[in-house]
Amino acid sequence: MVRMTAQQYQEFIARRRGAQAPAAAAAPKRTARKKPAVHPGLPSVPEPPALEPLLAGLSGVGYVKTMLMPYVEEMLTSNQRLHHMAEYKIKKRLRADAAQMIRRERLPRLQRAAIFYVLHPRPINRKRDPGNWAPTAKAYVDGLVTPNLHRPQEHHLLPDDDHEHLLGPNPVMGAPVTTGFARMSLVIVELAGSS
Repeated sequence: MVRMTAQQYQEFIARRRGAQAPAAAAAPKRTARKKPAVHPGLPSVPEPPALEPLLAGLSGVGYVKTMLMPYVEEMLTSNQRLHHMAEYKIKKRLRADAAQMIRRERLPRLQRAAIFYVLHPRPINRKRDPGNWAPTAKAYVDGLVTPNLHRPQEHHLLPDDDHEHLLGPNPVMGAPVTTGFARMSLVIVELAGSS
């Protein structure tokens, strides 16, 4: 009994049929990612959402901040089926982006807050469900709440993301973006009882 690899077997069959052995396969070419399309009629940075309807149902509203999150090539949706390590890498990136944003924006620490996430979709004419982007919003919220375990003195926005400290995150549809990829804004609303 002779043991051979799949490639050796294919070469053997090719020789039996009279063909030449297949040339060694060249290393696969890395294809550059397609650049996002730019749509001239839309602004390059999406407009912030109208906050009045969002805040109408809340009591004790204090500080309000809208942050356009950094551009990422891939966001998480509830319709994706990713390998757990690929999903982990995306979540890690989103959490780091959120932690960096609260440091850069110098947001004050809050005891209670409501968070709305605003989806700025690609400019494609079809129906959207902003609730499908909840995994991305959850990763961003984890970055706002969870301090760096290696640097516990680092700033974080809320003590925890449980029901006592956080209302939301709730989905809102926003204005489309000019790039070919969707973006997200977070609207952080301080609630009564915060310090």
